[in-house]
Amino acid sequence: MSTPSLELQIQSLPNNPGVYQYYDKEGKILYVGKAKNLKKRVASYFNKLHDNAKTNVLVKKIVAIKHIVVSSEADALLLENNLIKKLQPRYNVMLKDDKTYPWICIKKEPFSRIFPTRRMIKDGSEYFGPYTNFKTVNTILDLIAALYPLRTCNYDLSNANIKSGKYKVCLEYHIGNCKGPCEAHETLENYQKQVDAIREILKGNFKDSLRDFKKMMLELATDMHFEAAHKIKEKIEVLENYQSRSTILNPKISNIDVFSIISDESMAYVNFLQISHGAIIRSYTLELKKKLDETDEELLELAIVELRERFQLTSKEIILPFHLDFGNLLKVTVPLLGDKKQILELSQRNAKYHRLEQLKQIQIVDPERHTNRIMAQMQKDLRLSVEPRHIECFDNSNIQGTHPVSACVVFKDGKPSKKDYRHFNIKTVKGPNDFASMEEVVYRRYKRMLDENQPLPQLIIIDGGKGQLSSALKSLDDLELRGKIAIIGIAKRLEELFYPGDSVPLYLDKKSETLKIIQQLRNEAHRFGISHHRDKRSKSALNSTIELIPGIGEKTMLTLLKHFKSVRRVKLATEKEISEAVGASKAKKIYEFYTQNK
Repeated sequence: MSTPSLELQIQSLPNNPGVYQYYDKEGKILYVGKAKNLKKRVASYFNKLHDNAKTNVLVKKIVAIKHIVVSSEADALLLENNLIKKLQPRYNVMLKDDKTYPWICIKKEPFSRIFPTRRMIKDGSEYFGPYTNFKTVNTILDLIAALYPLRTCNYDLSNANIKSGKYKVCLEYHIGNCKGPCEAHETLENYQKQVDAIREILKGNFKDSLRDFKKMMLELATDMHFEAAHKIKEKIEVLENYQSRSTILNPKISNIDVFSIISDESMAYVNFLQISHGAIIRSYTLELKKKLDETDEELLELAIVELRERFQLTSKEIILPFHLDFGNLLKVTVPLLGDKKQILELSQRNAKYHRLEQLKQIQIVDPERHTNRIMAQMQKDLRLSVEPRHIECFDNSNIQGTHPVSACVVFKDGKPSKKDYRHFNIKTVKGPNDFASMEEVVYRRYKRMLDENQPLPQLIIIDGGKGQLSSALKSLDDLELRGKIAIIGIAKRLEELFYPGDSVPLYLDKKSETLKIIQQLRNEAHRFGISHHRDKRSKSALNSTIELIPGIGEKTMLTLLKHFKSVRRVKLATEKEISEAVGASKAKKIYEFYTQNK
C-alpha cells in the first residue's frame, strides 16, 4: 500500500495534544516533536519558508508522519523526551548520557554502613543522589566521618554474631574512628541515632545535628569533661563551616529545583540547582547542541524533563527565568525579587560561567570551531545574509583640521589582518569635512578592489553615525555595489548600529561577542588612523624646519623622524644622540641650528 500524500496525512491529524514523528522515504526517523494541537503544529512546518536552513532541509525530506495522541501537553512532553532518547532522530537535540552517576547508600542492615556507589540494588537500602560527581560525594562523606564514628567494615553484625564473639575490633576502633559495635562496645540504638542524623544532613537539614551537638557539649562542660566538650565543639565548627558554604538563602525555602538557560547560535547550557532547607545540595549544567535553531523555551522544557528523570527529582515547585506550562505536574515560579530571584540569578551565573569555560577550551583545542561559532553569531546578531568572514572598517582623522587622513582596517575570520590595512591621504576635499572624506576613501578603496579583481568584504563598518554612513553609501551606489556588500555605521557615544534606510538604530548586548569585535575594529581603525595622522604632522613640522638647515635634505628628515618619532625630541636631543642616527657632520649642523633658534 502506497504512502498517502503529505497533505492528506496532515488533514487527517487530530486537533489534540500529542507527539508527532517525521520519517524519510527510507523509513528512517527524522524528527520527534510535541504539540498542544497536532494538526496546527505539523501544518506549520509545510505552509511557509523557514528562517533556519536546516528546517527547510528537514521539511523536504519528510515523506511520512506518525502521531500519538495523549491526554495533556505535559504528557506529550514526557513522551517526547522518552522517544527522543529511544529513537535518537537526526534533527532532534540529543539527550544521550552514558554516565552512571554516584549515589550515597545507607545500607539496610544492623549497624548500617554508609558508602558511595554507582549501582542501585533494590534490597530496601536508602540511596541519596544521584550526585553530579564523586568530588561532591567525597566531600559529604568526609563531613560525615568527621562528625560521626561509623564502621567501615563489611561484617554481618547480627545480634547472634556479636554475642558469639565472632569479630574483633580493628585499628579503626583503636584510633577512634569507630566505637566497636562488633564487640558490643556500642548499642544498635545509639548507632542508629547517628544514622538518622546523617540521613537529615544528606537531605540538607543541619538543624537537628547542630542542636544535638550543642546540647551534648553543654552537658559535658557542666560535668567538667572539658576535653570531650572541646571535641564536640570541633564537630560543631566543622558542621557550621559546611553549612555556611552550602546555605545561600532562607532556610524555609525547601524542596525546590531551579533551572536557567544561557544559549548562543549553536549551543545551549541549562543549569539546575536542587535546594533543600535553604542549601544547594546538587548542581549540574547540561549542554545541548542545537539542531533546528530551537528556542530557549523549547530547550529548557526538554532539559527540565530530562534532568528530573536523570536525577530522580520529586519537587513539586520549580523556579524558572520565564513561564513554561507543565500542567498539573509542577508549580512554576518566575521570581521578580527576593530570595528566589537571588537563587535564580545564581543558577544563571553558573550556566554563564560553564559556557565561558567551554568556549575557552574550544578556542584552545578547536580554534576553527570557535571561529565558525563567532561568525554564525555575528551573522545572526547583525541580520546579515552571509557570515562576515571579511570585514573592513573606516575611520577619518583630521585633528585640528590639519592633514586629513583616513584609515581602513581589515578583519578576517574575526581577527586583524594587518597586512591588508590601508591609509588614505585625502586628495579631493579641502578642510575638515568628514562626510566628503568618507565618500572619497570608500570610493577609492572599492574602485581599486574592483579594478584589481580583489575579493570584496561581506561587511563594511563606518565609524560614525547616519551622516558618514550616507556618504559611504553614495560611493557604493556609484560603484553599483549597494546590496552586494552589507554596510553599517557605529556611533561613538552609545554604540548604536545604524543600517541604511532604517531610522531606528540597533543596540547589541554590551557583553555580546559581536559588539566586542565591532568595538575592536573601530578602536583599531582609530589607532591606525591616528598614528598615520601623527606621522604626517611630524613629517610636515620636521620638514618645515629642516628645509632651513643648509645641507640637510628629505632623506635625513625621514631618518630623524623614524629614530626620534617627533620634532620635539629632535630639538631636545644632544649632538651625540643625533649623530647616532645621521652621522657626526650632519648632527653638528642640526644641533647648532636648533641651539641657535631656541
